[in-house]
Amino acid sequence: TRNRAVVVATTIAALALPAAAQAHVTLQPSSAPAGAFMKLDVRVPTELDNASTSKVDVRFPAGFAAVRYQAVPGWKVRVITKKLATPIQTDDGPITEGIDRMVWTRTRPAGGIKPGQFQDFPISVQIPGKAGDKLTFKALQTYSNGTIVRWIGAPGSDEPAPQVTVTAASAQGAAASAG
Repeated sequence: TRNRAVVVATTIAALALPAAAQAHVTLQPSSAPAGAFMKLDVRVPTELDNASTSKVDVRFPAGFAAVRYQAVPGWKVRVITKKLATPIQTDDGPITEGIDRMVWTRTRPAGGIKPGQFQDFPISVQIPGKAGDKLTFKALQTYSNGTIVRWIGAPGSDEPAPQVTVTAASAQGAAASAG
């Protein structure tokens, strides 16, 4: 029975690993075609058992000229821009500011993302860069008890930054972008 207990314990531990590996702030989907206009979800799980997520602060990598967001009940959002090093030329003229950060904050003290829950924060963006690029979004997750988790590490670290891999532009996507 000792061997059976070891097998059961090992199986339970193995089943728990994938859940733990997924329990961090991510962007969904994790890959997107270059130049495409996409909806990305900033997915935020609450890992603590004794506090709710009360704020999510996401720093965008360079190249995002604009962002639109979908309102999420119980949350307010602040979009913070920065001056672009190189203006982006468009048919409507140059764009001189880009997206630096987006900050979601719960609107009620009892609100937020409860333990064991997750929340998606949908955003609409045009994917910058070229195929093979890794767009790294650093995120700070603040809990109601004051704990701050810094999702700013390298892939595979304990607190990896969310990433989106840029893929080749699809012919269909390019036609849609041109239209």
